Amino acid sequence: MDFDLHQQAVEGHDEGLRAALAGAGLPVDDLADAGRSFYRFSRDGETVGFGGLELYGEAALLRSIVVLSDRRGFGFGHAITSGLLDQAHRKGAGAAYLLTESAAPFFLSLGFRPVAREEAPAEIRMTRQAASLCPASAALMVRSLPA
Repeated sequence: MDFDLHQQAVEGHDEGLRAALAGAGLPVDDLADAGRSFYRFSRDGETVGFGGLELYGEAALLRSIVVLSDRRGFGFGHAITSGLLDQAHRKGAGAAYLLTESAAPFFLSLGFRPVAREEAPAEIRMTRQAASLCPASAALMVRSLPA
């Protein structure tokens, strides 16, 4: 489906963001920590989902990607992820990483590939997401961004 989503920065304490992440079983403990950027994605004035980025030089950590339950199945997850990847690339990242427990097939379809945690840059391995918030069973995935 072809559509443009409006991407608006939101603070980590935004109630809509917190509620959407908690409802999807995603971590909320570090949302207000420094170094995180979160975005509300909307279409025709209605929120369809959220996503976030942490930038570490040439590496970006995509996180907190969630599509609201009544908006799933329409391609919004692809659009949100693409928006975050574009943002990371514009800010100088050459690779994007993410951790997932249940969405690996979705991210594989977007060009991500599984990678062993020890192969990721130290900055990614030391994030709260990788070090403590996501269980060891969560898959770490990576995708190169256009040069």
